[in-house]
Order: sequence, then C-alpha cells, then structure tokens
Amino acid sequence: MTPREAGRIDPGVRVGHAHLKVADLERSLAFYRDILGFGVTQRYGDEAAFLSAGGYHHDLALNTWRSRGGGPPAPGTTGLFHVALLYPDRASLARVARDLRDAGIPLDGASDHGVSEALYLRDPDGNGLELYRDRPRADWPLDADGHLAMITEPLDVEALMRAA
Repeated sequence: MTPREAGRIDPGVRVGHAHLKVADLERSLAFYRDILGFGVTQRYGDEAAFLSAGGYHHDLALNTWRSRGGGPPAPGTTGLFHVALLYPDRASLARVARDLRDAGIPLDGASDHGVSEALYLRDPDGNGLELYRDRPRADWPLDADGHLAMITEPLDVEALMRAA
C-alpha cells in the first residue's frame, strides 16, 4: 500500500457522532429509539435529541433547527448518502433485521460485501442508513496481489434473521 493509499490521518482518529436534520422530532424518535433501540441521553425540548448506543454522550443527534416540517432533499442534489451503524456481530444485525421487518420498515437493499453484511434503508425523513456487521479481518477477500477485493452480492436476509 502506498503512503497516499494509506492516508496521512492519524490511525487513532475515529468518525464520531452524526447530526441528522429531521422534520418531526417525535416521529424520528419513534424510529431511532423505539425501533432501532437507541437511548436518549439529552433532549432540547421539541428541537433536538441526543441518542446513544451504549452510554456515550451521543452517537447520533436529531435536530429540527433548520428542517422542522421540511421534506427530504430532492433527487440529484448533494448531501449525505447514508450513515452507517456498525453492529458488533451477526446476531445483533439479525435482531435489528427482524425488528425492522416486524415494524413494517422496508429495506432499500441488502448486500454481502465480503468484508461485511449490510442492510440499507431510509429513516422517516429519507436519510439513508446502512446497518452492518464486519466479518473478521482474516476472512476478508483478497485478490491475487493481496489487496482487498470487496464484492457486492445479494444478502439472504431471511438466513440472516435466523442467526438471531
């Protein structure tokens, strides 16, 4: 791997929290808290809520500061493609897949990337979400030169849900 491919950023840097603009805070809380299972760590009335997946001050924030009552961005515009939520194992991803199915939330897609298994969907405001789990690094596909060789194949969601 060349220095450019490896990047100059300190390897200790991690992507932190994401703030999502939402139209209706209660509707978004019903999705993120009640279906996905995030805990609410702090609220700012009906304007914002900070959510956590395990006690951190916030992994995700929802706010209506510039979006109350608004609609999703029009197709063909720039913006966030999706927020990816990394689940610790296949059983955890399977449980959320069942919860989404039971709540009637449709998936936009489900893929096996060789390095991971991923579910793709939209939140109530049209924000893209990827819910995924990584495979162990030792199982990642490599090409003949030893470089990462990710794939995109259909994921059998029914088989995934049986892993819960």
